Amino acid sequence: MKNCHTLEDWLSWMDELSLHDYVIVDNFLDHPRLDIIQSFFKTHLEDFKKAGIGALNDNVIREDIRGDFTFWLDQKRDVALDEIWSLIEETMFIYNRYCFLGLSGYEFHLAHYPKGGHYSKHLDQFNARNNRTISMIIYLNKNWQKGDGGELEIFLQDGTSFLVEPIESRCVMFKSAEVPHAVLASNKPRYSLTGWLLQQPSTLGQFFG
Repeated sequence: MKNCHTLEDWLSWMDELSLHDYVIVDNFLDHPRLDIIQSFFKTHLEDFKKAGIGALNDNVIREDIRGDFTFWLDQKRDVALDEIWSLIEETMFIYNRYCFLGLSGYEFHLAHYPKGGHYSKHLDQFNARNNRTISMIIYLNKNWQKGDGGELEIFLQDGTSFLVEPIESRCVMFKSAEVPHAVLASNKPRYSLTGWLLQQPSTLGQFFG
């Protein structure tokens, strides 16, 4: 399967992220890749686990802060997602070549927010581990409508914020250590592929919230 996006598109998105610390891209997945990840998601829904907060031994379940369920992905195990891994590696290559970030790995999970699920304001970093550099979210919600909730709230440096609707195939990328964000309560099940591009290798992703 060929690359999803042209270099011109990538460079435009990199300019946007450099300027604002985030970029929002609609129709990020082509139809074949979207079908692959949605089919995989449905197949593994029973394998999801309640997500916690914190890294390693500090990981705890705090439903007042976070209400989603996750399934951590493994590139060697999840070969059905080879075309998704290819896109992630394309993304990492672009960041390294044109933004000089020195990325060396990534970790991704599938996220399921049931009705009422939310995630309070936070940064995508841990006190014990700070190698997450770029956060990347790809939404997988068919026929998402206003009023369904589950928006991503991005907080800006000037004290304001704005909402991003979790529309199918929309991708949000932002600087992990610099962009506070939250997930508003969802009024129906909400699905995404969520992950991080890393500056140093991580241990197994499933140990992290």
